[in-house]
Amino acid sequence: MFIATRKKKENIAEYLLYMWQIEDLIRANNLNMEAIQSNIIDKFDCLAEDKKRLTDWYESLIDMMVMENKQKNGHIQLIQNVIVDLTDLHLRLLKSSKDASYAAEYYKTLPYIVELRSKDNRPEMPEVETCFSALYGFLLLKLQQRPVSEDTIAAMKQITSFISLLANYYNKDRSGDLELD
Repeated sequence: MFIATRKKKENIAEYLLYMWQIEDLIRANNLNMEAIQSNIIDKFDCLAEDKKRLTDWYESLIDMMVMENKQKNGHIQLIQNVIVDLTDLHLRLLKSSKDASYAAEYYKTLPYIVELRSKDNRPEMPEVETCFSALYGFLLLKLQQRPVSEDTIAAMKQITSFISLLANYYNKDRSGDLELD
């Protein structure tokens, strides 16, 4: 919760990937609050009141996952709303003539998006979500210390650059500093 709050303020892309990881941690603990308590929360070195807030946060995420039938896969609406916001901003940035650098970065990334979508069984997935899905998959491969091809590394560098730019625009938009046509 504490990390998520900080990441949401500082870097929306990191927040989203972190929350996907939290969803997977909850699933790995079978949505069992006792397991989450002993495997995750008890490992935090913080005050009892902070552990209580953390427990409440995990319980609320579990409740959302159950209510939205996301126990096995997928992302809760709270997190999907971030994808929707980023996708809306992405489309607004592409339509804007104020900053051509965003469109240029997008068009450098587009071949990778097209390739990823051709391999995915969900071609209707928004482009921004496709990028996040690729980044998360890459993160999981790295955590598992599995080999990654040079082509994949090149693709992830470009996707990271694109998503980083989008995240910076997101911060500007949220602070009211983004002016588009």
